[in-house]
Amino acid sequence: MPHNIPTPTLNRLPIYYRRLLDAGEEGAAYVSSAELGRSAGVPPAQVRKDFSYLSQKGRPGVGYEVPALASHLEEFLGLVNAKEAVLAGVGNLGRALALYPGFPAYGLHIVVLFDNDPDKVGQEVGGRTIIPVGQMGDTVRRRKIRIGIITTPAAVAQEVADAMVEAGIKAIWNFAPQSLEVPGDVYVKNEDLAAELAVLSHHVNQMKIVPEEEPA
Repeated sequence: MPHNIPTPTLNRLPIYYRRLLDAGEEGAAYVSSAELGRSAGVPPAQVRKDFSYLSQKGRPGVGYEVPALASHLEEFLGLVNAKEAVLAGVGNLGRALALYPGFPAYGLHIVVLFDNDPDKVGQEVGGRTIIPVGQMGDTVRRRKIRIGIITTPAAVAQEVADAMVEAGIKAIWNFAPQSLEVPGDVYVKNEDLAAELAVLSHHVNQMKIVPEEEPA
C-alpha cells in the first residue's frame, strides 16, 4: 500500500473513480489521462503523476484500462468493504445525508441515527428509527462501528465527538461549524458549509459584471 500520498492527489482519486465508472457504463475499455484530467480539472501530466503514487501506468497512445484501474481504486480507497457509520444530529442536513442514495456505491452505510430532541426520537428516516444520543456508545461498541458523522449544532458537537471517540469511533465527518479536539489516532474531516459559501460569495463579488447595452 503506497504511503505519503499528497492530500490533493487523494482528493482527486474518487473523482477519477467516478469517471471510470461512467466510462465503463459507456462501454469504453480504455480512458485517457486527458479525459480523466478534465473530470478533475487538472492536466494529463498531473493525472499520470497521481497514479504514479499507486504504481499505475497507462498504455502510451491508448490510456488506462477502465476495469483494471477502477478495481485498483476500489481496493485502495477501501470501497470494496462495506463500512457502517452512525449519524448524530437529525436536522435538515442530517436527514439529507441519511437519505442520500450515493453513499452505498462508495461502501458507506449510515445504519443508526441519533438525536436528543424528544420530538425527533422515535421517528423513522429511511427505515431507521432515531434513538437518543445517550445510547450511542453502547450501539457503536456492540456493532464495532468506526465512522461517525456529526450534523449537530456547534454547541454540542464536541460533546458528541467525545462520546464517539470513547465508544471507539476512529474517523469523524464533521459538518458542525465547530473545531473538534480529538486524540491523534482519530481522523476528522471538517465540512464548513458556511465558510464554503463565503468563499463562493467572494468569487462572485470579484466578477466584473458588464451591463447589457440598451437596444438601439
